[in-house]
Amino acid sequence: MNNMSQPLTRLARSLLLCLPLFGLVPSAQAGLFDDEEARKAILELRGRLDKAEAANTQLSQQLQQQQAARKAENADATEQLNVLRRGVLDLNGQIELLRGEMAKLRGQDEQATQSTRDAARELADLQRKQKDLIAALAAQDERLRKLEPQKVSLDGREITVDVAEKKAYDDAIGVLRKGDFARAAEALQAFQRRFAGSSYGGHVQYWLGNAQYGKGDVKEAMATFRALVTSTPDHPRAAEALLAVANCQVELKDPKAARKTLDELVKTYPQSEAAQSGRERLAQIK
Repeated sequence: MNNMSQPLTRLARSLLLCLPLFGLVPSAQAGLFDDEEARKAILELRGRLDKAEAANTQLSQQLQQQQAARKAENADATEQLNVLRRGVLDLNGQIELLRGEMAKLRGQDEQATQSTRDAARELADLQRKQKDLIAALAAQDERLRKLEPQKVSLDGREITVDVAEKKAYDDAIGVLRKGDFARAAEALQAFQRRFAGSSYGGHVQYWLGNAQYGKGDVKEAMATFRALVTSTPDHPRAAEALLAVANCQVELKDPKAARKTLDELVKTYPQSEAAQSGRERLAQIK
């Protein structure tokens, strides 16, 4: 037991030792206490002694726990202190390294300044080159955009043609509109050779027939118009081409063939304007 429990133990023992002495007092005083009261007193003292010893034990355990806790706290504090010391040492080492690096940087300051100037000049050169490249790319993109296929509307139908293809067609039609039928026929035939299978094909053939008729090649014109009707009977200009065939036949003094062609026109394309003109021509041809 510890020092706190020893006085309580000694007091309990003294009380127990004094209990037998009650039997030695004079009989007058002994009458004050009978055996039953003595036993009760002993039991009460023993209960108090047990409680005191239990309290003492509890206090001892608490004291031991507090001592263990202090010991653990001291160990933790010591470990934390050691960690802090190691951290301080590490920081000191890093500070020394940084001082060394600063010394090197001071020595290299002039060289770094020159390098910065060189880098700035290189950056300016790169920016100029980038600007020139962007301008060149923009110009190239514009050229490519102009070369991309374009959508064109002809007689209510939308077709897609290349830029060069459209230009060749427009140039040939421009010559035809000027009344230069020979050059227009050459330009349209050149178009057919250069752009075989073009979406302009039917229109080129129709205008070629007109150019041939305009320069006096009636038979060639008639063959060209007839070829258009035969190859693409649903072409927007097919009815007009058939009417043109009849006109060529009249020009060639073949009214019978012309009437036959006009009958074909009226039956095949009855709602067309060319069919209306064909009906009028039928009434005139004898």
